[in-house]
Amino acid sequence: MEETLSSENIATYSGTEKTLVALSATLGYCLDFYNIMIMAFMFSAIEHALSITLAQAGLVISMTLAASVLGGVLIGFLGDKIGRKNALLASLILIAIGAILSAFAWNFVSLLIFRIFAGIGIGGEWGAGIVLFNEVWDRHRRGLGSGIIQAMSAVGLALASVVSAYCLTHYEADLAWRIAMAIGGLPIILAALVRTSMPESKLWVAYKTRERRGDLPAAKIGEAGPLLGTFQVASGRYFILGTVIVGGYIMSYQSGTTFMPTLMGRVLGAGPETIRNAVLLWAAFVAVANALTGHLSDRYGRKRLVVGSAGVVAIGFVAILLAGDIKYPGSFLTWPLFWAYVLWGVGQGGSAVFGPWYAELYPVEYRATAVSTIYTTGRLIGSSAPYVVPALAAAFGSLVDAMMFGLFGCLVGLFTALVLPETAGRKFAVVEDWTQEPASM
Repeated sequence: MEETLSSENIATYSGTEKTLVALSATLGYCLDFYNIMIMAFMFSAIEHALSITLAQAGLVISMTLAASVLGGVLIGFLGDKIGRKNALLASLILIAIGAILSAFAWNFVSLLIFRIFAGIGIGGEWGAGIVLFNEVWDRHRRGLGSGIIQAMSAVGLALASVVSAYCLTHYEADLAWRIAMAIGGLPIILAALVRTSMPESKLWVAYKTRERRGDLPAAKIGEAGPLLGTFQVASGRYFILGTVIVGGYIMSYQSGTTFMPTLMGRVLGAGPETIRNAVLLWAAFVAVANALTGHLSDRYGRKRLVVGSAGVVAIGFVAILLAGDIKYPGSFLTWPLFWAYVLWGVGQGGSAVFGPWYAELYPVEYRATAVSTIYTTGRLIGSSAPYVVPALAAAFGSLVDAMMFGLFGCLVGLFTALVLPETAGRKFAVVEDWTQEPASM
């Protein structure tokens, strides 16, 4: 362990090590998002096969999201205590177990329990993977790399769409949803790769080595653990601001992606195949936007790109509102609503900046706990949209008007981002004093 204490070794990873970390983070997040979305795509088939009510199905989804918050806190904490690699491994195993067991569910209770297992893993995967990635990757390219990882959400969405369509077309409904859920167990293969080949964060190893030797500064020896440390002085302020930003962004995301297919189809007359093709092309635009936004944040700063992207989302919402009563013209490529949706989706690329921005705000000893907890708590807040938007639609008599609930979340995220410090390119160190607000970033 001696060699891990040199700054050169802490900052240096081989090309193979970097590739393995990037591969695990990108594939992990793709399968994470697949497991979130596949339940929605197979909703009707599951209801019919297990004879569950709409309210029970909604409870399964709600409890999965609630479990993801628990997973974010728990696996983030493990990332600081037993290592980023082991925490990521735990999250992937939980996702795989939950997904595979879900495919064998026989009633409402069994499905609920199995999806809670999957939810815990889903909640922890992003934080464990993104923190390890940002500690390994070149500090001047963290945004680009994190943007590519975030782009996997669009790939996961597209994968869930394709798999669900294929299964429902080629198999009986009861078998179709079980196959689709079982495919969500693929993280077990990724877990094997992580266990055997992926490196641990040298920064974390160096800190733990100094901690065991009693070689930390006096202020660090009596420092609170990861959970309490997340809420100390400047850290607590960052937690609140970061959670509000994530919550606002996800509120806007859920308000759009959850209800756009219904708006296009049930309200404006597009067919299922048209909607599928439109969503797949939209996902490609969003994936590119995530990577590009992350890259630009390395050059121009995290804050500017989050604020600018939120501004694009706001404009996109207005465009959706203006095009929200235009019937499907026969091709989605000539449909103003589709291109308004694309503009809105491009703005969602701002979420690509969350990983490096929040990782750069915290010291190594509670970075994983803080980043993971911020993201999953914000995700839970943002997931209020699927419940609020239908209620507003019933009150207003207009789905597109109700979807503007997401515009509120977008603006909240925009103005909150103005307060969070800039961090782009911050150099990580084994020991950092972050008990006070940094004088400059």
